[in-house]
Amino acid sequence: MNVASMDKNSILVVIRCSPYGSSLAKSSVDVALAMAAFEQAVDVLFMGDGVLQLMPDQDSRSNGLRNIGKQLASLPLYDVSQIYVDEQAAGRYNLNMTEHRIKIELLGPSDMNQLMVKYDHLLGF
Repeated sequence: MNVASMDKNSILVVIRCSPYGSSLAKSSVDVALAMAAFEQAVDVLFMGDGVLQLMPDQDSRSNGLRNIGKQLASLPLYDVSQIYVDEQAAGRYNLNMTEHRIKIELLGPSDMNQLMVKYDHLLGF
């Protein structure tokens, strides 16, 4: 587990909501991008149903919503360098995280607990 961005005001955005069930999914990514734009040390953890945001080739047009995948692809451009994924949830949804467009790190339950206590602030969605 690499926690390179640990500093005095480190923030972990914990995303647990599916991509298109509510506005929380888009809001969670918007918050991470906004904080990073203001040079905050921000990392992201996708847990539970939140891992569904990482599904490739999502088609949100039928819902009249913008594709969240494009926002996620921009995380590294905003210096959100650490993106963690709940390994069990990814397995439950049969997501192949090795072929994803953004660099991620898979974490087991104990790794996620250890990760969360290292941050100064947790924002959960």
